[in-house]
Amino acid sequence: MSGSVSPRWLPVRVVARGIAEGSVRAAALVEEFTDAEHRLRHLNAFVRHDGEEAGAAAERAPEGPLGGVALAHKDMFHRDGRVTTCGSRLFAGVAAEGTATVLQRLDAAGALDLGTLHMAEFAHNSTGHNAFLGPARNPWNPAHITGGSSSGPGAAVAAGLVHGALGSDTGGSIRLPAHFCGVTGLKPTSGLVSRAGAMPLSFSLDTISPMARSAEDVAALLAPLVGTDPRDPTAEPAPGAHYVAACGAPVAGLRVGLPTAFYTDGLSPDVAEALEACARVLERLGVEIRPVELPDQDGLSAAQLVLVASEAASQHRERLFTDAPYDPQIRNRLLNGLGYSAQDYLQALRGRGAALAAHLAALDGFDAVLTPVAPFDAPTLAETDIGGGPDAEALIQSISRFMRPANYLGVPALAFPAGFSRRSLPVGLQLVGRPFGEPTLLALAAAYQRQTGHHRQIPPGV
Repeated sequence: MSGSVSPRWLPVRVVARGIAEGSVRAAALVEEFTDAEHRLRHLNAFVRHDGEEAGAAAERAPEGPLGGVALAHKDMFHRDGRVTTCGSRLFAGVAAEGTATVLQRLDAAGALDLGTLHMAEFAHNSTGHNAFLGPARNPWNPAHITGGSSSGPGAAVAAGLVHGALGSDTGGSIRLPAHFCGVTGLKPTSGLVSRAGAMPLSFSLDTISPMARSAEDVAALLAPLVGTDPRDPTAEPAPGAHYVAACGAPVAGLRVGLPTAFYTDGLSPDVAEALEACARVLERLGVEIRPVELPDQDGLSAAQLVLVASEAASQHRERLFTDAPYDPQIRNRLLNGLGYSAQDYLQALRGRGAALAAHLAALDGFDAVLTPVAPFDAPTLAETDIGGGPDAEALIQSISRFMRPANYLGVPALAFPAGFSRRSLPVGLQLVGRPFGEPTLLALAAAYQRQTGHHRQIPPGV
């Protein structure tokens, strides 16, 4: 553990090994993270910082594959006796009863919990604005957005305030902050990770997974999370995948498709160049890159909107017509969901099986698809601070357009750093795979990251 690199920037497994061997003190590392959070409080990444409690836990020499690794999580995962705000005034003083399964599993793996992180109210916008908490700020340039709704995890990981964080992804809420903040984030296969004890937004679309600096770190954090859960009947049996080992698997001979439409629309030069450069790197690694014609992605994107709008409105229906203090933008988005008929909803729900079958048929002969995350780098806070006006929905949809098909289909998608724009802001890409194809996506991203090092870049001043 020698050298000038602070342990707060080192890979998860390196830190855990250092703590186990005694070359890193977990309590000292918690103190360093706490000092960094105080210094970078203007980023507004944390809702609650539990450094004192985490430091006390660190002194007890936590054991396990993540022993002493410092994490914090989007403020939507319940921990017994602690307030979970879900980014809203409505729950600002409500203590949770019971602990989310994902937190229990990380605790059992020895991870430390530094607190709760900023999020869009009820995980229902893609910018990182929040009228209750104030906006989260991008560590690469605080005048720009983090992306949402896992805004705090994106900012905290990028700024080196934690080694990793849990987020949720219903329509891009992990992958968008990963792209805008220059970190790695996985939207898992639907059912891979239990959602018990997490705030629901859309019961047919919600997924939970880690965000971290690298694919290898994401794999290390994902490994203890997967598997069935009696508290969540949608949680699938673990498929026996070894996520960490997958990050070292050879990628030569794999086939990756570049879509011929939809994901090519309206790309900024920075994103288009990053996509082309990534394809060249993968080719040098022996990956075969070929065009792929996917089924109608606009239709999938539209169907995802029907599901999330309808299910979110149903979740909040009893409060929507009261004086509950919703952010006007969030209230309007939730009210929009009441405009869909039962027929609209059922058609979108019934269509998922056929759409997945068509998607897998198009992927015959391919292991993954490579696409942008968003058409542009992070807009400014001022450009996206449009409240609940008529332009809000169009803005949010333009930001998350490339995200929604994977959510609708339930397939995994991994966002990872792929360079920087002319404004020195991160640019990310995503790999989209087959159901339970996370090991393949992790292998490809890890191989790419070993060649490029974009994920190791540190924002100025952090």
